[in-house]
Order: sequence, then structure tokens, then C-alpha cells
Amino acid sequence: MDDRYDVVVVGGGAAGLAGALALARARRSVLVVDAGEPRNAPAAAVHNYLGREGTPPGELMAVGRAEVTAYGGQVVAGRVDAVSRDDSGFVVTVDGGRVVRARRLLVTTGLVDELPEVPGLTERWGRDVLHCPYCHGWEARDQRIGVLATTGPLAVHAAKLWRQWSPHVRLLLHDAPAPGRQEAEELAARGVAVVPGRVVAVESAGDRLTGVRLADGELVELDAVVVAARMTARSALLESLGLEPVDVEHAGQVIGRRIPADANGATDVPGVWVAGNVTDVTGQVIRAAGAGLTAGAMINMDLVEEDTRDAVAEHRRQRETMFTEAAWEERYRSKPAVWSGRPNPQLVTEVTGLAPGRALDVGSGEGADAVWLAERGWQVHAVDISSVALQRAAGQARAAGAEVAGRIEWTQADLTAWSPPSDAYDLVSAQFMHLPPQPRREVFGRLADAVASGGLLLIVGHHPRDLRSTAHRMHYPEMMYTAEQIAAELDPACFEVLTAQARPRTVTDPDGRDITVHDAVLVARRR
Repeated sequence: MDDRYDVVVVGGGAAGLAGALALARARRSVLVVDAGEPRNAPAAAVHNYLGREGTPPGELMAVGRAEVTAYGGQVVAGRVDAVSRDDSGFVVTVDGGRVVRARRLLVTTGLVDELPEVPGLTERWGRDVLHCPYCHGWEARDQRIGVLATTGPLAVHAAKLWRQWSPHVRLLLHDAPAPGRQEAEELAARGVAVVPGRVVAVESAGDRLTGVRLADGELVELDAVVVAARMTARSALLESLGLEPVDVEHAGQVIGRRIPADANGATDVPGVWVAGNVTDVTGQVIRAAGAGLTAGAMINMDLVEEDTRDAVAEHRRQRETMFTEAAWEERYRSKPAVWSGRPNPQLVTEVTGLAPGRALDVGSGEGADAVWLAERGWQVHAVDISSVALQRAAGQARAAGAEVAGRIEWTQADLTAWSPPSDAYDLVSAQFMHLPPQPRREVFGRLADAVASGGLLLIVGHHPRDLRSTAHRMHYPEMMYTAEQIAAELDPACFEVLTAQARPRTVTDPDGRDITVHDAVLVARRR
């Protein structure tokens, strides 16, 4: 087990595994902790599960575990002893020692069937002591079936229901009152015999139920006994989080207790979902699996919303800090080299063949453009906000030779506050400088003012359409721009626009694919 998960699922039955599968396929980190106490363990097969009809319960769960782990989920055998909250979600204690943390919980601990206190009943439970005709009716068809009346009017309903599968149904009154006139007529019309007397034992021989013994000693010969178990949710963990079980009623009678939740499995405790019999005591396996899938999907959506809120907060924080000196110093210190060490391609394209003069390289970074210009005879003034970047750049210049290094002046300055001298440079180059719209207009306006008569203004940026690609780009659409936008901000009386276009080039994206990106390229000559 790891220490942190998006979701911990408590319970590894159909509901828990279905929820875990949905979450794992949603690329969530998920841990299923399974205590190995499935309600249907005594049953030979799962029924009414489309596509899995007749599958042994253990086989269905084994397939489910394999499917979850195939998508990266983890399934462990163990018992969750305690759950509590912390600042990041929930602290889950497994087997009394191992502690893991989860952003969300999906609890699918199921229920306990509380059987009437009749000797011999528990031993045959799930084999020939039955509760659900849809689960066991086909297998008990045409057999001698006794319905134990422990639930009053519901027992009459059960007897009529089981009559659909067998003509040999007996209503064992046990401690219940005799049916009323209408009920008695209905039972008689369907051939259901009413057997008075208290049942004192369920008897069997050779691993087969043979009948029930009445208090007067009579043996009523039967092949199966139907009993209405009281279905009580395994809710201790949920109660420790503040959730209280409520009664489940049917026809005015309490038939069990469940943890309340909405249709998607969300409880009143934020971050806690439930699915399966812990909240739906009458649900069969296929319904539990469906509820687990729904809960898993809703948990993922809840996490998506939280992830989005966190991303917005981080996005805002980065936007507020990304232009500070401290942020750039941290970025450059984080690795030996941030950039490739090669000059920007659009600079090379536009400047190659020009007679060298005075150049201003703003946002010069680690100095590749400044060194390239100096190697071609330009006198370069390179400006950047980061002292770390400028130190590296100066080192690159020295490595290129004293003559190259002597042609470059390095200045540390915040370009949003720094102003270059007017009419001072034959080339002003700003490569991939992205700022919020208003600061960008102010900075680019000062850069345009720094171009000498006959000089060139070269501004290159990432084109907004690159955000549609898989290229690594900052997702601040308002900071992206087209060359046409920048051109429109120049005074036509002062500048002749030579180029304003989206220029394609091929790069390799972070996943190793060759893709086409577009640079917004503005070239303008000062009149």
C-alpha cells in the first residue's frame, strides 16, 4: 500500500469493486480494503447478473479484483479499524497499524442478515434456508417450500410470491396470527396451506434440509425454508464519522436498517459515499454493482471539481508571482539549464545577413541570442530580471571568446519597470515575452521607442493557436498574442510593418511526437 490515495474503498464486494473499477479507469489512485466477509458467501451462485448468470460469488469477485488491478487500482485483504478526518481528507487505519490517507471514502461494507432464533436455521442459510425468490426461486422450483411467518402480513405476501415457483408452498405461522378472511381465501385459492404452531427446529439429514419440527412434535416435511432476515447495515465505521442508520420499512414493518444517502451514494458527511447493501438493504448483486459504478463516477466528478478549484487557485498564484524577480531566480536555480543554448530560430531567420549594429535583447535569459548576435559583430545590450540567468549568460559569452564577451553589456532589470533609452538601437529583439495585456502594451511601447531610425523591431511570441496543440505552453490565453495584434498597436506614422504572420515550425512535444507550432512574428522598421 501507498500512503495517499484519491479514494479508499472499504469493502471488496460487487459495489466496492465496481466503484473502484470506475475510479481506476478514471486514472484515480484507489485502494480497496476487503475484510473477506461477503454476505453471499454461503450461496452457490450469483443470479440475475446479466452476462454472469450462475457465476459462483468467489469467482465473480476474483474477476472483479483482477479488473481493478489491471487499471492500476490496489486491492488488499484487511480490515479497516478506524477512520477519522484530517486537513487533507481522511485517515484510514488498516489492521490496527497501517495508516493511509484518502481524499474521499467509498464505504461498501454491506449488511448482516439477522435470522430468527430457530435452531438449525443458521446452519442451512444460503443453501436451503432462503430469503429471496429472485435469487433462489428457480433452483427451488417445484420443491416443498415452507415460508416462516416472522413478519406478519409480509409472510402472506412472501407465500403468494413463492407460489410462482412451486405449487407446494406452506405458510408456517410460527408466532404470527392466523391470516385474515381475505388473506386466507387468497392463500387457499393458490393452494398454499397454512400450518399453525410454533417452529422449534429446522431439521436436516445428510447435508440436506428435511423439514421443520413444530412444538407439538410434528415434522413438516420440506425441501426449503424461506425466512425474512432482518437486514442491518454494517455501519460502525460510518457511525464513527457521524452518520446514523435509519429504519427500513416495508408494508408498515421494519425489515432492516441502512445508512441514508442520495441517489448517487453521497451521504450527509462531505467526502463520504456509500453503495450496495449498506445503504440499499434489498439490492441484489447487480444493483450493488450499478450503485458502486454510480458512486465511483460521482466521486470522480467531485474530485474533478476540487482539482479545478485547486488549479484555479494555483493558476492565480502563479500569475501573481510569475513576473517577480524571486520567481525567475527560483526557476533558474531549479535546474542547470532552462533553455536549449541555441539562438531563437526567428531571430536567426530575420537577422542573418543584416549589417551588425547596436542591439537590445530583452528577456535575454541564459544568453544564447546575445552571444549569437555578438559573434556576428553586433554590440549587444542584454537585459533580464534574473541574476542567475545573467551569470550563466556571461559564462557562455566568455566561453565564446574575449572578443564576443566584450561586445555584450549585461543588465539586470525588471522590464515592466525599466525603460531603455529612446532611438538607441538598430535592432530591438523580444523573444517569447508574455505578459498580461496592459503591461505587455506598456513594455512593447517602450521597446518600440528604443528603436533608432531605420532600425528593426522584432517581436516573437507563442501564437494562441498553440494552446490547441500538445506543445508545452503556459495556459494563460490572455497573455498570448498574434503578430497582427502587436502590429495594430504600433503607430503607422513611425513604423512600417514588414512581417506580421504566424510562422510554422516543427517541434517535438513532451510525449515525443513531432508537431507543428506557430510563432507570432512581427518585424517592423522605424521610419
